[in-house]
Amino acid sequence: MNFHELHHGDRPLVLPNAWDFASGAALVKAGFPAVGTTSLGVAAAAGKSDAAGDTREETLALARVLSRLPVPVTVDIEGGFSARVADVADLVAELASFGIAGINLEDGRSDGTLAPLDHQATVIAAVKRAAPQVFLNARTDTFWLGDPDRDETLRRARAFAEAGADGIFVPGIVDDADIRAVLDVADVPLNVLFMPGKTEYSRMDRLGVHRLSTGSLLFRKALQAAVTAALGVTGEDGDHPAPSYGDVQDLVEP
Repeated sequence: MNFHELHHGDRPLVLPNAWDFASGAALVKAGFPAVGTTSLGVAAAAGKSDAAGDTREETLALARVLSRLPVPVTVDIEGGFSARVADVADLVAELASFGIAGINLEDGRSDGTLAPLDHQATVIAAVKRAAPQVFLNARTDTFWLGDPDRDETLRRARAFAEAGADGIFVPGIVDDADIRAVLDVADVPLNVLFMPGKTEYSRMDRLGVHRLSTGSLLFRKALQAAVTAALGVTGEDGDHPAPSYGDVQDLVEP
């Protein structure tokens, strides 16, 4: 089953997000039919901040090795690592040449704003012309940036789908009514971020969500396990708390 078909199964596709080859290979061995990448994990592993737009080379290098996996791989390219439409399209075409099956392309910017809608739609259309076989998951950060705006989410979801996006990703969306509204408007598969206690798999299944991503959760849990194991050598009991997204950013920021 190809990556596009995995979004139309009887139940939502659970997409775990890897940060290196070993984590990706372990997830495949565990039986997951596809693997994504986490931009936070890729950036932090390189000692860089997430969403800063400067991990293009690390992302390409990881994509090249992950393409060896026997399942479809989708790559988080943040905002495309460039404001130039042609640069983003060329990047995705290069990823496609490795055999990468999908990408995440987000409209959030490092300064907390959203890319202009017309510009983002133009980028999406250009990417689809350059690499039509790649599943373009168009992410909008209308909820992720902390001030949820359903109307703007629906406007962007509709525009992105019309521009050629194969799926819509709205990280941070949790309420039933908001999720149903996006499903009704976009008419393409909807991706929701798994958030413990907020977007449980069974509820997302009932709502008709097509894909549930783990985002940076696995990477942050791996850091927690590593620190807990190291502290255990000293005889210290108990779990070290899992770092939040912000905690990981603090680790790598000067």
